[in-house]
Amino acid sequence: MVAQSASRAPVHLWVVAVMALLWNGFGAFDYVMSHTRGEPYYREMGMTDAQIAWMNAAPAWATAVWAIGVWGGVLGAIFLLLRNRLAVPAFLASFLAFVASVLHTYTSPNGPDIMGSGPSAIMNLVIFAGGLFFIGYSRAMARRGALR
Repeated sequence: MVAQSASRAPVHLWVVAVMALLWNGFGAFDYVMSHTRGEPYYREMGMTDAQIAWMNAAPAWATAVWAIGVWGGVLGAIFLLLRNRLAVPAFLASFLAFVASVLHTYTSPNGPDIMGSGPSAIMNLVIFAGGLFFIGYSRAMARRGALR
């Protein structure tokens, strides 16, 4: 494969980078609103009393993992916009933190019953697929020389 010119990136890189920023930006919005508004925000999002109680009882390490997932994704998107190859490890850290968060949900007592079924489970699959896409895409762009 021919390496991309250092001065020119493919148009799809900009499309994917903006898509990544919007995608991960919603995660950042959700994280900030959850931590600044708490219960009123959860209720606006349609969460039940049991789900709110479960979120409020999350251990510190689970909150830290959530933060790494969210902010790693935002950083990955920013690095992709800057055409920086640090997008790859940032997206990877974000994805691994997401997986740890899902494992916490599904291995916690009552976690699957409270948080892990229905639309929540479907959204987890969508986030999983999105995470794999952004890792694969940023790796491909780094290999092609589009990221510095």
